[in-house]
Amino acid sequence: MKSKVVAILETRTGEHLAELIARRGGIPLLAPALEEVPDVDPQAVATLLAQWRVEPFNIAIFQTGVGTRALFQATDAAGLTAELLKLLDSSTVVVRGPKPVGELNARAVRIDLRAVTPFTTETVLAAVSELPMQHARVLVQRYGAANQLLRETLQGRGARVDEIATYRWALPADTQPLNRLLEALASSSIDAVVFTSAVQIHNLCAFAEKTARASPLADQLNRVVIASIGPVCSRALREHGITPTFEADPPKLGPLVAGLDQALSV
Repeated sequence: MKSKVVAILETRTGEHLAELIARRGGIPLLAPALEEVPDVDPQAVATLLAQWRVEPFNIAIFQTGVGTRALFQATDAAGLTAELLKLLDSSTVVVRGPKPVGELNARAVRIDLRAVTPFTTETVLAAVSELPMQHARVLVQRYGAANQLLRETLQGRGARVDEIATYRWALPADTQPLNRLLEALASSSIDAVVFTSAVQIHNLCAFAEKTARASPLADQLNRVVIASIGPVCSRALREHGITPTFEADPPKLGPLVAGLDQALSV
């Protein structure tokens, strides 16, 4: 990928991804498209635990590392972590991917079921497919938005689903990097764009719409290499009329950068 300009929309690991691309001779262009805004309501957490005591959750599903950490930080601040750990000990604990595993391991929480790669909603549903759901109470640690497919599928099996919000997704406060990315796409100054989450494409399209540049965006992106971290991201891209050039397998940064290098070398 020598001298190729690669746009990166990732926020938390954007600098690390830029370094990996630069090591291979690429020119990273950082344009964060996502900001994770803490959104933990201490009263909601206290109410949740109070209800949990009366009507225990049979299953607790943790979807993200940042959300799991935020939940425990909220219970730390309220002095309720010991109670949360006790309640979790009586529930079936399910995790979506390796990041919530790390957070739960740090709290010595027993993990009963793990979704397999590529850590999608579908693999979470597969992980719990053998669990009885009729009249079961299920707690879902929400990520930046509600997971409608997860909720509706579990409810369809007879479960009562409650979600606890710990953060929400928003556009970054500084949108100038996104503005520069759209300008670079318009002038054909970009060779590749890397997407590491579905919400990045939603936010990029929303920002393009807001700045009256949405109409040509899909065509502009389809003229460059589009790197997708995994199936959820690829699905979101296709929903916006954008075809991924390749999808990382497994959905990790190493295979993503290797695939990008190969695609840009063709």
